[in-house]
Amino acid sequence: MKRFWLFVLCAGSLQTALGWGQKGHDVTAYIAECNLTPEAAQEIDRVLDGHSPVYYANWLDSASHTPEYAYTRTWHYANIDEGYTYDTMPKEPAGDVVTAVNDLVAELKSKELSAEKEAEALKMLIHLVGDMHCPMHSGHRSDRGGNTIPVTFFGKPANLHSIWDTSLPEAAHKWSYTEWQNQIDRLSDDEATLIESGTPKEWFMETAELCKGIYEATPEGTNVSYDYIDRFTTLIEQQFVKGGHRLAKLLNEIYE
Repeated sequence: MKRFWLFVLCAGSLQTALGWGQKGHDVTAYIAECNLTPEAAQEIDRVLDGHSPVYYANWLDSASHTPEYAYTRTWHYANIDEGYTYDTMPKEPAGDVVTAVNDLVAELKSKELSAEKEAEALKMLIHLVGDMHCPMHSGHRSDRGGNTIPVTFFGKPANLHSIWDTSLPEAAHKWSYTEWQNQIDRLSDDEATLIESGTPKEWFMETAELCKGIYEATPEGTNVSYDYIDRFTTLIEQQFVKGGHRLAKLLNEIYE
């Protein structure tokens, strides 16, 4: 049994850079797509050569594990250990999700990128705004964002990071990404304006506050079951909606 747990923990540590699972990134990107201005939608269609934001929503997770894009591996998260804030926590030299999102937005707004680099930056931004809203991507460096915290998911060995990436969203609703958008993206104009306010750094810090509560609710060895899913489904829905609307805001500003 000890050897099995060691395998689970080591396997989990390889997933530190991953944010929401495929479904979560697809949902976030589709909510954004549904809230684009006509001008932004047309420009994004041009930049992505006819593909939608959803098509590339998960591209960076794979790309970050190739030599060409290995420099982006730390861009998916920003670790905040207990007792620290984003501002006081030692930073990743290669950058984190906050610096990456800010830099990509600035590059895209500059209108100075080649067509190839513009498409690359846009694909990265679509993914990283989603990561910014995945709570465990502000987790502790000491436990690899929850990767080394063993839990069970309906009795099966897992880790805290992996259940928040994929298991919980999939257990919350067995919907396609279009069904997710149809069911949860129902904000009034005033609610959307409120959610879209602020900066990427402020959005991330909001996620980090949620992460603190998740740590408190999920000590090592927790058996995640129906009660846990019921408790956190609304939070997951809110993070998808926030991520989608905030991504749309950034894209609408870039391609206004």
